[in-house]
Amino acid sequence: MVISSVTKATGKWGNLDSQRGNLSELDLWCMICGGFHMTGEHWKFMAEDMPNDPVDMIEDLTKMGVYKPDTFKMADAVNAADIRKALLLKVAGKGDPKREQLVLELAKQAGGIENAFAAAFGPKAGEFFGDVRHYNSFSRRRFLKNLAVGAALVTLANCTPKQQTQDLKTGENEPPANADSLEKTDLKIGFIPITCATPIIMSEPLGFYSKYGFNAKVVKMPSWGAVRDSAIAGELDAYHMLAPMPIAMTLGLGSATFGVKLASIENINGQAITVANKYKGKINGPADFKGFTIGVPFPYSMHNLLIRYYLATGGVDPDKDVKIRPVPPPDSIAQLVAGDIDAYLMPDPFNQRAVYEDAGFIHKLTKDLWEGHPCCAFAASDAWIEENPNTFRSLNKAIIEAAGYARNPANRPEIAKAISERAFLNQPVEVVEAVLTGNFEDGQGNTKAVPDRIDFDPYPWQSFANWISSQLVRWDLQGDGKVKSAITSEKYDQVGKEIFLTDLARELAKEVGQTPPTEIYRTETLEFDTFDPAKPQEYVDEQIKKYGF
Repeated sequence: MVISSVTKATGKWGNLDSQRGNLSELDLWCMICGGFHMTGEHWKFMAEDMPNDPVDMIEDLTKMGVYKPDTFKMADAVNAADIRKALLLKVAGKGDPKREQLVLELAKQAGGIENAFAAAFGPKAGEFFGDVRHYNSFSRRRFLKNLAVGAALVTLANCTPKQQTQDLKTGENEPPANADSLEKTDLKIGFIPITCATPIIMSEPLGFYSKYGFNAKVVKMPSWGAVRDSAIAGELDAYHMLAPMPIAMTLGLGSATFGVKLASIENINGQAITVANKYKGKINGPADFKGFTIGVPFPYSMHNLLIRYYLATGGVDPDKDVKIRPVPPPDSIAQLVAGDIDAYLMPDPFNQRAVYEDAGFIHKLTKDLWEGHPCCAFAASDAWIEENPNTFRSLNKAIIEAAGYARNPANRPEIAKAISERAFLNQPVEVVEAVLTGNFEDGQGNTKAVPDRIDFDPYPWQSFANWISSQLVRWDLQGDGKVKSAITSEKYDQVGKEIFLTDLARELAKEVGQTPPTEIYRTETLEFDTFDPAKPQEYVDEQIKKYGF
C-alpha cells in the first residue's frame, strides 16, 4: 500500500491504494464528515498559518470535526497497546476483514498502533505532533501525511458517513437518502416565526437538512397570506402551513384552487387564548368574550376553528357576537397593547411574550380545549412533489426525524437556544424555553408546569382531517356554500386521504426509528364533546342543534 504526501497547496490525497482496497474514492467520500465532496476542502487550514502549539492544533481540529470530544474520554480510559489495537479494529473495522486490514495498514503508515491511536483519538497528541516548529520541510510533510492518516482513522472510527451510520443528534442508525438521487438539493422553505415551526426551523441550525444532503434555507415569511401566495407563485419549495390550509387551498377556499399535500404534522398543542391585561379578573369562560375583537393568525387556521368552537359552547355566535379578524402573529402583541384587539388565540411564543411584556395574560391553553390537537404542518404542492419525488420524501423524512428529536423534553433547552436567534424567531431565549419546556408564568400570578404545553408528533391522523373538514362545513367561512358542496357526507374520508399523507408519514417515521400508529383514525376527545371521525356530518348537525350555530 502506498500513500503519497498531502500537498500543502491543495491538502488533497495523492494515490492511496492497496491490494485489498482502493482508497482513491476518498476524493469523493469525505473522510472527515462522511459527506460526498472533495476531502481536500477540510484541509485548507493546513497551510503556513497552521497553529504551532499542539494544544491549539487539537482545538482547531476539534472545531473542524476531525476530533470528537467524547473520543478523548474514551481514549483516556484505554492504556494497553493490545486493547488499543482491539478497539481500533472493532470500532473502525466494524467486523469487516478487509476493513480491518485497511485499518492495520493505515496504522503502519502512521508509525504503528500507538501513533495511529494517538492520531485518531488524541490522548498522546502532544507526543504525536511533537515540536512542529522545529521540523524541517521533509518532517513537516511526514507530519502532514501522518495527520491525514489519523484523520482517515478518525473517519473510520468516529465519523458518521451519510450513507450508513448513526445520527449524532438522535442516536438512530439511519441510512439517509443518497444525495445522488435527489432531484434538487438547494431548497427554500417558508416559515412563520412561531414555535409551531420548531422542526422546520431547527433542522437548519441543528443539521437535519444537511444530514439528508440538502442545502436548505428557511425563509421567514410575514404572514400566512404571504405563505399561501408564495406557494401558489412557486417562490418556495416547501412550506410551514396551518393544518387546515392544504384542505382549504386544494378545495379553492379563500384562494384559487391549488393542490397542496400535508406531509407531516409540525406540532400538537402549542397555542393559547391570551387576553389584554385590562380584562384581568373579568374573564372566566367563553360567554365573557361577547363583544370582543379577537385576533387569529389566518381564517383557515386551527386557531380560528378552535376559538369558534370555544365561543359557541358559551352561547357566543362567532359571526355575530364578536369580531374575529386575521392578525399576523408578530403583530399580535402590538395590536393588543394598542387596543385594536381585546384578545387573541395565537401560536406561541406570542402568548408567552405578552406575559413577558406585561401586555396580557394567558386565559386558556388550547391543550385544554383539545389535548393533542394538530396545529401546523409541513406541506408542499402537488406539482412540486411530482417533479421532485425523491427530494420530497427525503425532506419530509428530515423533518419527521427533527420532530422526533424535539419531542424529547431533554432536547428542548438546546432547541430553544437554536431557534431563538434573530434569523429565526428573534425572541428572548427565556420566552421560547418557557414555551418548549412548559415551565411558565401565566400572567395571573401563577407558575405553571405543563410539559406538553407544546409537543411534536408528526403523525397526520385522518381524524384530524375529518374534524377540520367538519368545522369548515359548519362555519362556511367563505360564505358561499362552496365548502358544503365540496365536502359532502360521503367525501370526508376522500378529502382527508387525498391531502393528508398519513401512510407516507408512517413509513418515513419507521425508517427513522419512530413507532407511529398503525391506525389512521381515532376518536378525538375535546373539552366539550367527542368526535367520531366515522360520523363527521352527524357531529356538525349535533353541534348546530345544541348551540344554535
